[in-house]
Parts: sequence; structure tokens; C-alpha cells
Amino acid sequence: MMQDPSIPVNKKGVLTSFLTGQPMPIPEKDNLGKCRSVSEFEKLNRIGEGTYGIVYRARDTRNGEVVALKKMRMEREKDGLPLSAIREITLLLNCQHENIVAIKEVVVGRSLESVFLVMEYCEQDLASILDNMPNPFTEAQVKCIGLQVFQGLAYLHKHYYIHRDLKVSNLLMTDRGCVKIADFGLARRFGEPIKPMTPRVVTLWYRAPELLLNSPTHTTAIDIWAAGCILGELLLHKPLLPGRTEVQQLDMIIELLGTPHAAIWPEMDQLPALQNFTLKSQPYNNLKNKFPYLSPAGLRLLNFLFMYDPAKRATAEECLQSSYFREQPLPCDSKLMPSFPQHRNMKSSRREMNQQDQRQQESQSNDGLSDLLQLPKRNRVD
Repeated sequence: MMQDPSIPVNKKGVLTSFLTGQPMPIPEKDNLGKCRSVSEFEKLNRIGEGTYGIVYRARDTRNGEVVALKKMRMEREKDGLPLSAIREITLLLNCQHENIVAIKEVVVGRSLESVFLVMEYCEQDLASILDNMPNPFTEAQVKCIGLQVFQGLAYLHKHYYIHRDLKVSNLLMTDRGCVKIADFGLARRFGEPIKPMTPRVVTLWYRAPELLLNSPTHTTAIDIWAAGCILGELLLHKPLLPGRTEVQQLDMIIELLGTPHAAIWPEMDQLPALQNFTLKSQPYNNLKNKFPYLSPAGLRLLNFLFMYDPAKRATAEECLQSSYFREQPLPCDSKLMPSFPQHRNMKSSRREMNQQDQRQQESQSNDGLSDLLQLPKRNRVD
């Protein structure tokens, strides 16, 4: 049975003496290094849990400020901080932008396993708002949210970071309508040449087709695809591509956008999942049918967000220049966005259950792509 990560582990650190070679205890006054103690924060309530940590709402007893306190998962670590925590701390310290959640400091408990990130507190996340709000966002409000997401992504990508887990539950919103990208446990820095990365990242509903087809390289285009799914979800008032398995997810993408082919995605045939099989045929792009009331500029933006070829997919900077955000209805001022105090700290239980089901089914269906990739290549009719 796994120990509750909120319970501190009583494991003391030791030093080795250079003079005697014998272990020696760390003096109590030096135990925390330059970090403050977590005891200086009053925990108010638990507000969320992610893959890499548990988040609490807390009050700083020094100045009374309400903050988010993220306890890093350390129960399986034997050699210090987990790599995901180091990546998240490094990224947040290097990135200061109004649409990216800010880190204030790192605090520690009485044991080496008690490490907390002190972050700015945002009153709600977009997933809980969508699941609990009485009326959907207006198109002007959707544009306001979309612009802020693209502004945050543009900053991240300009500084050579890929988020790799963009979804509505990782978008926080303050009472002033400011949207902030959060949860950077899967984020990576990229450069030239692009190095291979783990393909199974990004929550299934927001996962780009190149990841579903096991591409070993990741680019900023996977964040753009996820942003397109978020924009579509806001416009539809429900998830755009809510697949339960990788097979179903690919099927839903093909039903919406048509079957990709080498003419529009030249590197497609080199993807590992397509070496022995080919995709089923569906020749039509159904975005206009899915969004019948969306303007031509809006459909054009979605088409650029959902380009199959990652190299042709829109960049965040290009999205910010889209005419969709300059036509009526114009994006509303973020300060005029509605606030939902009754939804603060509410968990999106239905969405979480769906995503837990996805993870279980994915772990049981590693070979399931062959169900969708129907025809052996040697029998394919061109």
C-alpha cells in the first residue's frame, strides 16, 4: 500500500566527515539550507493532485498572502529531487510572464522528502469552471481565453520550452480573468538537433496525431494541437475529441479531419506505427459541420491548428495574428471575464474519472493501434 504523500517521511540527512570519514548528523540550524520551513505556512485546504504532486491552498504566516503549495512526490526517490521537479523549478524560475503561473520560492519540511513549491494562487482551473458553470462562455470570452493561452505558449516556445501536457485542467484563472498555464512536470527544453523523447505524453484528448503514431521527436506543434483542442472545447462547450483509447482517439481525429496522406504530410510513412499498417480511408474534412456557426476566419484558424504535418501547423505567434481575434465579436477585456467564486477549489470529478479510465485502458492496449490501422501495406490499394 502506497503511503499518503501528504504524510512527512521521517528520514534524516547525514554528512560524511572529511577528517574521519564517519557519518555525522546535520546541525539543526543548517538542516533547511537557505530555504524557509513549510511550518511557516498554514495549510487551508487541498485543492488538487497531479502526476507529480499534491497542491494545497495555504497562507504565508509572515505576510498573510494566500499561495498555492505544491508538495513534490518523493516516496519513490532515492537520489534527491525527482527529475520532473528539477525541470519544473528550473522552467518556472526562468520564465516570468503574466500567462504562466509564477513560482515564489521552494520550502522544505523536517525531512529530505518534504519539498514544496510555493506558487501564486489562482482561484479556479478551467476544467472545473467548464464542468460546473451554468451558462457556457460567449465567443468573446472564448477569444479572450484563447488569446491568453497563445500568449503564454508564444513566450514558452520563444524560450525553447515545450509544455507537453496542455489541457483545460492545467489552465488556471484568477478572479480578474487572467489565464495562466500551469503544471510543467512534463515540460522539456528543446533545441537543434531535436532529440528523441517519450511519445506517451499529453492527456489523450489533447494528444497530437504524431504522438499517437509514436513519433520519437517532439516539437512545439504538439502544444499547438492541444491548444486547438482547447479552443474547440470552449466553442463547443464540451470536449472536442474525447477518445477513451489511442485507437478511438485516432478514429475521432480521422472522422473530424479526414485521413492524412503523404501529399499533405510527407514524413507520415516514416512514423513507427505506420511501418506495417495504413490508416482507414475517410476523405472529408468535417470541421465546418462540427462548427456550423463559426466564421470563415475561425474555421481557418482551426484548420491551421489541426494541420496533420507538424511542420505546417501554425505557431503561437501566427495564431496571435489571426484575423479571427480581430473580427466581431472582439475578445472581451480579461478584467470583464465572469468570476465563479462558487466553483473555487471544486474538483472536476467527472473529467478526472474519464482521464483515469483513459490511463487504465492505455496501459492495457499498447498493441491496440493495429485495430485501427486496418490494412497491411502490402495490400493497400493506391
